[in-house]
Amino acid sequence: MAFVRGLAGLAVLLLALPLACAAQPRAKVYRIGYIQTATPEEQAPLTKAFEEGLRLLGYVEGGNVVFERRFAWGDQKRLPELATELAALKVDVIVTGGNPVIVAVQRATRTIPVVMTTSRDPVGSGFVASLARPGGNITGISADPTPEVQSKRLELLLAAVPCASSIGLLWNPLPPAAKLYRDTVGSAARKHGVVVHAVEARGREDFERAFAALTQYGVGGVVVLPDPVFFTARKQVVELAAKHRVPAVYHARELVEEGGLMSYGSSLDYQFRRAATYVDRILKGAKPGELPVEQATKFELVINMRAAKALGIAVPATLRLQADEVIE
Repeated sequence: MAFVRGLAGLAVLLLALPLACAAQPRAKVYRIGYIQTATPEEQAPLTKAFEEGLRLLGYVEGGNVVFERRFAWGDQKRLPELATELAALKVDVIVTGGNPVIVAVQRATRTIPVVMTTSRDPVGSGFVASLARPGGNITGISADPTPEVQSKRLELLLAAVPCASSIGLLWNPLPPAAKLYRDTVGSAARKHGVVVHAVEARGREDFERAFAALTQYGVGGVVVLPDPVFFTARKQVVELAAKHRVPAVYHARELVEEGGLMSYGSSLDYQFRRAATYVDRILKGAKPGELPVEQATKFELVINMRAAKALGIAVPATLRLQADEVIE
């Protein structure tokens, strides 16, 4: 009789198991939109930095997170279409690249949370109301809090080529605040008694023409303004600068690692990793408009001595001592 009661109890337990399992809530799977100007290969190191940052916070692709990645393959005209695609998917958050990407996403959605990784002058560009209280649906990282960082890049270039009487400025006029950045360099140049020749390049197809124009102007060096077009096509930009024998200063060390002369700017790798913390906080319920925009506080100077030698430039010892890294 006891044996029968035991079987009956086991049967009741087995019947209850499916109900108990069904009562367990399913783990939330988040969808993260990721949109960049570059090709997947060009963007790979920074994509890896962002995704590693998320993994350290417990987000595993195929587990509790799914990525919706979109790349414009260097064509900024595709950004509005890609941003609209992500908005239509109603992803939980969108992670952007530089200013042209942010503009496209801002126009595509005013409700989905957006995390900037490399914004430039986000207040002046109209992305946020203020750094402390962004408001709206956008927050993240500011690579250049103000345009004045461009003046420092010009000063460093002039220290490397002190005899230059004219300087070139390679810029893309399309992103918001681009004109302000151009004018900031122009104003700083006038204080140093240097003439500036600004040359536009809106896409990769413009690079050859732009560098040919800089050569015709006879500039002693060129300031390349921050823009996804120049960063993503960094190998082409650096090769053209070398071909036309134009010393250049860039905003990111990645261009110097490709063979460029020098760079002064914040760490993009760090910024993409930090963006993961913003995503984490938003997925846990934080409102982007209440998360202060983080400003870059550490800027590094990187000099490539091999590039200097190829250009016939004797980099002053004082400038080398300022450098955070010298590539021999």
